Amino acid sequence: MKQGGLRLKNTKKKNSLFSLVTVVKNNEKFLEETIKSVLNQSFKDFEYIIIDGESDDNTLNIIKRYEDRIDYWVTQKDNGIYDAFNKGINLCNGDYIGIINSDDIYTKDALKIISDYISKYPSKDFIFGSVKKHWGVLHGFNPKKIYYSWGFYTSHSTGFFIKRESAKINGSYNLKYKYHADYDYFFRMIVKNKMQGIATKKDEITGIFRRGGFSSTISFWKLFKEELLIRLDNGQSIFLVLIIFIYKSIKNFKRFF
Repeated sequence: MKQGGLRLKNTKKKNSLFSLVTVVKNNEKFLEETIKSVLNQSFKDFEYIIIDGESDDNTLNIIKRYEDRIDYWVTQKDNGIYDAFNKGINLCNGDYIGIINSDDIYTKDALKIISDYISKYPSKDFIFGSVKKHWGVLHGFNPKKIYYSWGFYTSHSTGFFIKRESAKINGSYNLKYKYHADYDYFFRMIVKNKMQGIATKKDEITGIFRRGGFSSTISFWKLFKEELLIRLDNGQSIFLVLIIFIYKSIKNFKRFF
C-alpha cells in the first residue's frame, strides 16, 4: 500500500464543509481532468480524497502530480468500485460527502451551488445537483418513483451530496451488489431510513457525466437482474417486482440478445 497527501504532512486543517471522493483504477485518460475540476472549484471549503485500486498505468503519477493539493490518496487492492467508495467515505471528515468518478467533472461553481442549498435547507439529509449528460440535462428529484423506476434522481457521480452524519446512519454500500449498489443505497436512504432531500434547479448544473463508465460495460441482463434483486432484498412486493420485470422485459426485449 502506498499513500500520500496533505494529511501525512501534518498539515493542520479544520473540518471542511465538503469531503469529495474519487475512486479510480487505470484511468490515465480522464483522471487529470477530474482532479482539475475539483481543485479549481470557486468554493474552496473542501477536502479531496482519492482511492486508487492499484492502477498499473500512469494514474498514480497523475495523482502524485497534485499531491500538495490533495488531502489524502491511497493505492491498494480493493474488491471493486463500491468497496473503494466505502473506503473513501470512511476517510471523510467534512460535513457533506460528494462522489465524483474518475471520468466525470464538476462545473466550476458546483460546490457554491450546493453550499447555497445547504444554507437554505440545513435540515435536508441530501441534495441532488443537476447533471449534464451527452443527450441533455438530468434534473429534479421524485422519491415516489423509486418504487417502480430508478430514474427518480440525477446522478450518483457529480450530482449527489449527503450529510456525513446521515451517511453514517444509512450505512455502507452493500458489496453483495456488483453493479448497482448505489440503487440499494438510495432505496435504504429514502424508503427504509426516510431521509429527506432536495434537488437544484435545472440550470444549476453541478457536474458533467461522461458517456460510458463502469455500468456501460455490463450486459443489460446482469444489470436488470441485480436491479430486481435489490428490490426484493429491500422488501418490495413480489407482485410489484413481477410487474416491473414483465414491463421492462417487453420494453427492452431486443437488449436481451
